[in-house]
Amino acid sequence: MSIDVQLPDLGDGIESGDVLAVHVSVGDTVEKGQTLIEIETDKATVDVPSTEGGKIAKVHVKTGDTVAVHAPIVTLEGAGSGGGSAPAAEPPKEEKAPEPEAKEEAPEPAPPKEDPTPAPAPPKPAPAPATPPRMTTPPPVPVAEAPSADDSVPAGPAVRRFAREVGVDLRNVQGSGPNGRIERDDVLRTVRDLNQGGPSTKSGTASAPAATGSLPSLTGEANEDKYGPVRIEKMKKIRKVTAAQMSKSWTTAPRVTNFDDADITALEELRQQSKDDYAEAGVKLTTMPFLIKAVAVALREHPELNATIDMEQEQIIYKDYVNVGIAVDSDRGLLVPNMKNTDRMSIPDIARGLQQTASDIRGNTFEMSALQGGTFTISNLGAIGGTYSTPIINVPEVAILLVGRSRKMPVVVKDQIVARLMMPLSLSYDHRLVDGATAQRFLNDVKSLLENPSKLLMAP
Repeated sequence: MSIDVQLPDLGDGIESGDVLAVHVSVGDTVEKGQTLIEIETDKATVDVPSTEGGKIAKVHVKTGDTVAVHAPIVTLEGAGSGGGSAPAAEPPKEEKAPEPEAKEEAPEPAPPKEDPTPAPAPPKPAPAPATPPRMTTPPPVPVAEAPSADDSVPAGPAVRRFAREVGVDLRNVQGSGPNGRIERDDVLRTVRDLNQGGPSTKSGTASAPAATGSLPSLTGEANEDKYGPVRIEKMKKIRKVTAAQMSKSWTTAPRVTNFDDADITALEELRQQSKDDYAEAGVKLTTMPFLIKAVAVALREHPELNATIDMEQEQIIYKDYVNVGIAVDSDRGLLVPNMKNTDRMSIPDIARGLQQTASDIRGNTFEMSALQGGTFTISNLGAIGGTYSTPIINVPEVAILLVGRSRKMPVVVKDQIVARLMMPLSLSYDHRLVDGATAQRFLNDVKSLLENPSKLLMAP
């Protein structure tokens, strides 16, 4: 009996995905629940498991393909009667698993070894129950057909993927994490060393594919234009979605940006006094939870910035909930998970939620719902550097706040020039709904809460 294993439903509104890797080939024997392919949707990477056990007779997809939901992935021979996604033939009746000699030969691989006295296959351990695809980081994808030699290196799947993208051999990277575990910063340090012509930090030999010691080759097909060598890389799903979203924002939301600074000197003193207590509870206290809370409180007072515009129906939809999204520069591209009902959360709750969100994004273990339902976005450029910018609105939202890196500046206080810690703020807003005065009043409230942290702590 042969069945087709299909691409299952991947979430509301998701009709297809791009194949990142195929983990099986014709002739392989797979168990129920074993990963067949790694696929990328708009915002997540998904492992697609087999719904049955059996022998791979045909693989219908290859790396780079765009596969529609319910399209066949592989064809299995000798599959059990455990309810495949969509049988290619009639559904199994009351037949037992076929005898070994009754198996049909796969059309592509070499025929099975002949045995004059065929015997039933030895019993296999009970297969794991079939589960829907999880939003988890898939296992490392080998660069070549053979298994990668660095599989035993202690590193998470996201770090392995990042290392492959920048062409770094993890065997030559010294890990700084627990028990020598390799972190993303360790890979970045190796890239910098190679770019400067220095050795890697572990074996003393650079792992760059070229002997020049320059930045290692990245992914993409080597080619040439009339000026010199180039590499051509297919646009990833997330980049296509981001490009479409940015184009939509640019053409539909005429934006204006207001720039300002918040004096967070007192807030920083409070944070320094509290961070050790938070650390004992396993939470790293940064300035972001205070900023998120200030924004959430101010949005309740300025509903125009917590709304959407429906031009077709000529109406404004004011949201009675506040879901603040945080733009995250991940290994895979820009993601904007949001924290639901942020205005009702305390600063400790926000700090814990922010840390969990960051962990989910790094490990690619977030749910699709985390990326949906946002009403306002904060972009933290200060984590990388820079001061002001003109952030693009995450439509259908009508405003976005970008925070730059805080720095000490000379400020006149009571006729004296003193050094104050200033946080740069850039607020972009959709001028179809939000007027300049409304935007500045909102920004003034955010600043007031940041500059008077006691008000922020007492906010409901």
